[in-house]
Amino acid sequence: MSAAIPRDVREFLEDYQNSIDDEPSLNSNLRFYSNELRCRPDNLLIDELHQQWKGDYAKLEYKHGFIQWLFPIPEQGMNYESQPLQKHEIAAMRSDPEIVNRVCRSYELMLDFYGMRLDDKETGLLARSPANYKERYRNLVRASHNNLRITRILKSLSILGLEHLNAGFLLFVLAEQSEHGKLDTNGIRGSMDRWWVNCLRNESEREWIAGVLWRARGGGEGGTFTRAMYEEALQGRKLSGSFREIGIPA
Repeated sequence: MSAAIPRDVREFLEDYQNSIDDEPSLNSNLRFYSNELRCRPDNLLIDELHQQWKGDYAKLEYKHGFIQWLFPIPEQGMNYESQPLQKHEIAAMRSDPEIVNRVCRSYELMLDFYGMRLDDKETGLLARSPANYKERYRNLVRASHNNLRITRILKSLSILGLEHLNAGFLLFVLAEQSEHGKLDTNGIRGSMDRWWVNCLRNESEREWIAGVLWRARGGGEGGTFTRAMYEEALQGRKLSGSFREIGIPA
């Protein structure tokens, strides 16, 4: 594993084997996602948060405690009223279809905040939000703390059984950068190239996407990564089970 990968991402890829112990008495994340426990400090059940905060971009930008509840990982975040995700919670949450659906709704809530929408839950295909993507893209470029949030989101999706969505996000952002010059700033590139692209535990997918990213960054001929290539990649993975079986070079 490359030393260039940040320590927190290396720990994630190693499934926190050397840093996180399981505490069976802790179950705040499971109870929150079961719609039984209110998050703190915002005092909302998960279903209430989804309903009340969708499209409330001021809350989603300036409040910070909610992100640890929506996307729990086995790391302590800035909100000390939240709880690091426990191993027994992971097993219970991954096996509950209603909880997995709520995690997906949390992802869609944040995608909307970033100016994106989930068009296909099976492949992870994203598109621009038709009404306001320009405004939301400007906010994402300006408010760099969202880069850290996205790292957490991708880790959490992977841990909770939705890692297939990560490639859809990464390749969408790459196509926006490569074909259209959108979201193409040093800050977003830096987060993407070191953190986001490594937030996949599927080694084959991680290496393939890293190769596509390298080419798009000027590391090989024909490096422009287009929307058409993005759609082809996700559809190809759906049909074959692997990015390496499709015709896009990495």
